[in-house]
Amino acid sequence: MRKGLLAAVSAGLALGTVCATATAQSSVIIYGIIDTGVEYVNHTNAAGQGKLRTLPLTGLSPSRIGFRGTEDLGGGLRAFFNLESGFVPTTGGMGQGNRLFGRQSNVGLSDPLYGTITLGRQYNMTAISMIAADVMGPANHGLSNMDSYLPNTRSDNALGYMNKLGNTTVGATYSFGRDTSTAGGPAATSCAGENAGDAQACRQWTALLKYDTTSWGVATAYDTLRGGAGAGNLLTSSNYKDNRASFNGWFKIGDLKIGGGLIARHQQRAVSINSNLYYVGASYQWTPVWLLEGQLVHMDVKDSGDDSTLGTARLIYALSKRTNLYASYAYIKNRGNAAIAVSSGNTVGVGQNQASVMAGIRHTF
Repeated sequence: MRKGLLAAVSAGLALGTVCATATAQSSVIIYGIIDTGVEYVNHTNAAGQGKLRTLPLTGLSPSRIGFRGTEDLGGGLRAFFNLESGFVPTTGGMGQGNRLFGRQSNVGLSDPLYGTITLGRQYNMTAISMIAADVMGPANHGLSNMDSYLPNTRSDNALGYMNKLGNTTVGATYSFGRDTSTAGGPAATSCAGENAGDAQACRQWTALLKYDTTSWGVATAYDTLRGGAGAGNLLTSSNYKDNRASFNGWFKIGDLKIGGGLIARHQQRAVSINSNLYYVGASYQWTPVWLLEGQLVHMDVKDSGDDSTLGTARLIYALSKRTNLYASYAYIKNRGNAAIAVSSGNTVGVGQNQASVMAGIRHTF
């Protein structure tokens, strides 16, 4: 009996060791953000009427739930996956063109020397290049109001590469069909590509070069989207392209951070349009629990008087490490025939100025 008991204990210890090793070599985490609030906006139509609404898309950050996993393959090589779903907290609906995992759906390999290769729907280099310099980020009063592509800088059917060499990061993505959803809107432009009759339709490539230290950094990225038959944003031919070149930087002095940049856009369509988007912002950690931020954005449409300027100020209070209360005020000035709304998902009368005030709560897990 003692021999049998010893054998059983030994087997149990061996099994425990195997399980512990497996646990150490692989992991899966669940994470997310729930963010919503209320907003009042004036001048939502030509009559100058205002409205009070809940925040359907984003307050500080878009709501999401995600699953991230890694497996250690030995020698520093790791396999990984990302599944991330955006949702509308006020209704429970899905975002990103009604996709189940519309924010991310990818798998890849990562090596500390050779870098990371990612396949699937993923953030492209335009998104990654702006993370440090854009103070407002993907907020309701952010850059997305001036350019609806910026909060949707993801690519379907994409192959991505990134590597960090010291303080320098290089990266690129190539998509064989940049957006398969037909739901409409900036997050679903119906450009599936991978068409045997038109090899260039809906292709996209992005590239990144950035340099960061602990106190400052600079970045540049280039982004080219090709059109296709039936695609949105007037890119209805593979001969049409939407190009963006971005340049930005940031620096920190104590508790103060300042960031800014330029996005130069060239829309090659039946009628080409050139524009420059300038932005500068500051973030100040006033106390351990109070964060004060502001940003100024200007859209300059070439050979046109249809320009817009957006100013935003917001205050964030940390109830804990995971829960924040916030309030934000924004004002936009439209000139000529410009009709850019002050906040995401809103409308404004042509040439009218618009103000917005919002308050909400964000919880991360």
